[in-house]
Order: sequence, then C-alpha cells, then structure tokens
Amino acid sequence: MHGLGAGWQSWAPIIDDLAEHREVIAVDLPGFGETPSLSGEVSIATLTDSVADFIREQGLDGVSTVGQSMGGRMVLELARRGVGGDTVALDPGGFWSDRELAVFGATLRPSIALVRALRGALPSLLASPVARTVLLAQLSARPWALARDTVLPDVRGLADSPATAAALEALTKGPKQGGAPAGTVPGRVTIGWGRRDWVTLPRQAARATELYPDAVLHWFERCGHFPQWDAPREATRLILDSTS
Repeated sequence: MHGLGAGWQSWAPIIDDLAEHREVIAVDLPGFGETPSLSGEVSIATLTDSVADFIREQGLDGVSTVGQSMGGRMVLELARRGVGGDTVALDPGGFWSDRELAVFGATLRPSIALVRALRGALPSLLASPVARTVLLAQLSARPWALARDTVLPDVRGLADSPATAAALEALTKGPKQGGAPAGTVPGRVTIGWGRRDWVTLPRQAARATELYPDAVLHWFERCGHFPQWDAPREATRLILDSTS
C-alpha cells in the first residue's frame, strides 16, 4: 500500500525485484491511481476498510501486507484489527506528537500546492539534480542521486490524485494511530524507518514500537521517507526477509 502520491507506481523501484520471489498485488487506494474515490467520508479508517474488504473479497486471508507512509500506517491498522498475516510498515504515519503533526501539515500543504502549480513543468524540472534537491529535500536523503522516472509518479500523484487533499486532512486532523497489545497481531510485524526522514521523524519510531510491542524495528541509514527510493535493495531484502 502506497502513501500520498502515485498509487501502485510508488513501488516501481522495487516491484520487479519483489515479484521475482513473491506474488505481488500492488493496489491503488481509493482516490489514487485508477481507483475511484470513496463515495463517503475519507479517513484512515475508511481507507483501511476498503483494503480489508478487498482482502476478504479476493480470498486473501493471511496475506502479508506492506505499506509505506500512509500505507505503512494502514498495514499497521490492519494488523491491529487482526487482518492479514506478516506486516511490514515503512516510515508509517500516525505517530506524531501534536507539535510534530502541526509542522507536518504546515510544511506538506505548501509543498503540494507548489507541485500543483508546477504540474506541467515537473518532467523537465525533475530531470535536474538541483531542482530535485529543492523539491524533494523533505522526502529523500539524496534527491540529487535519484532518477527522474523514480520520483515523477509520486510527485505527479501529489498534484493529480483526487484524494490527496482529503487524505492529508485525515492524516492531520483525524485520530492518531492506535496500537496492538503483545500477542494480538496475526503475524510478524516489522517497522522500517529512515534515519533522515523529515516527514515521519525518526524519534516517532519509539512511539510506534511502544504501541506495537511485537514489532521488530529496522533502521535504514542515509535514508529519508521513501526507502524504495533511497535504499531499494535494502528495502527489498527487508520485505522478503520479513514476510512469507
């Protein structure tokens, strides 16, 4: 499950490597990619409901779930509900303090407005290491080193996805993520966190592991909010080693 942005294409840097070893189902959440928006309230709970319904309808009980950012929060919510099997959450949202949450909203909203204003110029801008560094400093530890085609789908998705604004409101104004007492999750839980994440700050990992005491915490060194961008091989290995 992806975060705010492109939909399933957010996983493009690692999806082929994962698919060599696993059957991969990469979803577009409602209002992202090619999936229509929800007809009612958009919240983390209702977005997660849609995935839980999909898992049930497709006969995927016990499936391993992997998510990043908002998607990372959602796979933890599925685990809390007892849905799925092994869980891997990369830089999940939902564990901010009130102050951190205010800063998150105050910085991300102008960034989204900027990429919308620059929508037509994004392909050429993101081809420049200097422009990538300016635009993606909050998201990547090494934006200058990334390829344009790696980052363009997610940046374009922030501008284009119908659910971006509503999902951001849900993240910033809705309840924080609940936890799961020891022994209540359906499989292994692994939480990966970038040491240089400026969206979900590294200190939030302590709150996440306190709320999910069964979780194993993995640190990505020299990595920002997108491990699939900054550390694709390591992210692939972590997912494969942490799921069955």
